[in-house]
Amino acid sequence: MPYIKQEQRHFLDKHLDIPRPKDVGELNYIITQLCRDFLASGRAGYAEHNAVVGVLECAKLEFYRRAVSVYEDQKRDLNGEVYT
Repeated sequence: MPYIKQEQRHFLDKHLDIPRPKDVGELNYIITQLCRDFLASGRAGYAEHNAVVGVLECAKLEFYRRAVSVYEDQKRDLNGEVYT
């Protein structure tokens, strides 16, 4: 989950020097590089690789729950229910 303590957020936000992606290709590249940098310790075995996959999956699910589903609800309200 992205819900780390506020002081951790402020510290990370101050030190993040990542350009804003202009398209989904750049977004994918930036995410990939962050994962590779995390694993670059030289000690990255199966557990660490598996943990990164878990983080990506949880981030995906939380993004869907908090952003995509809200958008879908708005479109359902605007255009009408499909599931009856």
